[in-house]
Parts: sequence; C-alpha cells; structure tokens
Amino acid sequence: LRMAEGTIENSLYGSALKAGLSPNLVYHLVQIFSWDVDFLVDLRRGDSFKVIYESWYRDGKVVKDGVILAARFTNNGRVLDAYWFQEDEGRDDYYDSEGRNLKKAFLKSPLQYTRISSTFSYRRFHPILKEYRPHLGVDYAAPSGTPVQTIGDGKVIYSGWKNGFGRFVEIRHNNGIISCYGHLRGIARSVKTGRRVKQGQLIGWVGQSGLATGPHLDFRMVVGGKPVNPLRALRQSPPMKALSGDHRQAFEKRVAKFGAILESGGHLVAAK
Repeated sequence: LRMAEGTIENSLYGSALKAGLSPNLVYHLVQIFSWDVDFLVDLRRGDSFKVIYESWYRDGKVVKDGVILAARFTNNGRVLDAYWFQEDEGRDDYYDSEGRNLKKAFLKSPLQYTRISSTFSYRRFHPILKEYRPHLGVDYAAPSGTPVQTIGDGKVIYSGWKNGFGRFVEIRHNNGIISCYGHLRGIARSVKTGRRVKQGQLIGWVGQSGLATGPHLDFRMVVGGKPVNPLRALRQSPPMKALSGDHRQAFEKRVAKFGAILESGGHLVAAK
C-alpha cells in the first residue's frame, strides 16, 4: 500500500505526477470524483488530494498499478472522501463515509469541453438562419475530434443524420429521460439504433455537421416529453444504488482504517 498527497499549483495532472501518481492513477482519481467535481472549471489553486492505493511489485520493481482504496479531494473548501468497496457478488464502487454511492445516474458533462458557447434559451438569435429561435440545449465548444460520451446507461433510439443537427445520437435512459448529441463529426460504430450503451461509453466525436458555424456539441435533455435545461438537470442527477445493509459492518471497518490515515496523513506499511 502506498499514499500520495499534494496541493494543486498549476494543474491537477502536474501536481499528481509530482506527488508520485502514475498517469493511469491520475485518470482514475478524476473518474472517482467526476460526479461531484467538474475538473475543467471547478479546480482552484490550493485544492489538495490524498490517495491510498495499491502498487504491485515483482523483484523489487513496480509492475502495475493496483486499486485506489481511498481518496480525499478538497475542492474550494469542500472535503470529498471516497472509499473503494467490493460486495460479495463482485460489484465494486466508491462510496462516501456514509455508504452513499459517489456515482450519479448521469455524468456532469458528456465531454471535455473548452467553454459553453450557448446556453438553454427559448429565444436565441441563430447565427446561420439570422432569426430568433428557441435553443433548447447547451452548446459545448471543443476542438473537432474531441470524444463525446453518453451521460448514462440507456438505449439508442436514433443514430444518423438529422437535418440541421447533422450527425445526431438520441438515447433513452430510465424514468423517461432522453439525451441528445448533435453536430457530431462521426458516430462510433457500436452506437446503432436499438443497441444498449453504458455510462461513459464513446458515442462519437465533436464536429460541425449540419447547421453549425464551428466545432461544438449541441447537447439536449428531454424529461417526460419536455425539453429541460441540461446544466440544471445534470446538477440534480440522483445517486446510484447505495451500499446494502448486509455489508455495512465491513464497510465501516474500512472507513475507520483508511479514514484515520486520510485524516492524519499517517504512514503506510506494505500489505502482507
């Protein structure tokens, strides 16, 4: 077992590498907290992290990264803890100290965007058509080719060309919620009408197909048949299944063990 900790100076990636984390572990650290922290816009200089993780050795040399067992991320004064736990049936997830799943039904955004170039509005001046029209979605500006992922598990109900939206993907999720992805440069081969997709799965790439003045993703959400503001809907995403009561005692022991280390910064010893 090893522990790394650091304070963000210019970027999380640079600070984490400086603290001894591999690029792979930095990626997983971001994934763990990505439902609560938008790592593109929420980070602040002075934010900090602590990570307890496994490192696998052979003949005294590291051969692979293991699991992140516990982590703490302090973002603008918010302290977020995560504890890895595997239930008997093999399902493993990260939970907070109270056993709440850190995963939400939807990701905070469907891509790594540069900026939001247009917001949800019932009256926006269209740059190509030169008239005021509703814009019932959010435009995420990003370089052409930026990967786009589905915000949650669901079934593809449309995949192909759709008039001004260009290359377009529409996914139905639980509870009558639909997410839409427009102006794509291309659609992933596995994303076809009728197929199931998993949260975070690649569905296509940012482009400017259809009526678009530059590369961006036109992202929309429909709830109960009515368009909703995606930014608000994603912020209110419900959590996934909490830890079952059968595992509460074992989980609390894990929290007590690793929580004390995260709190004090104590030293770790190699696992037997």
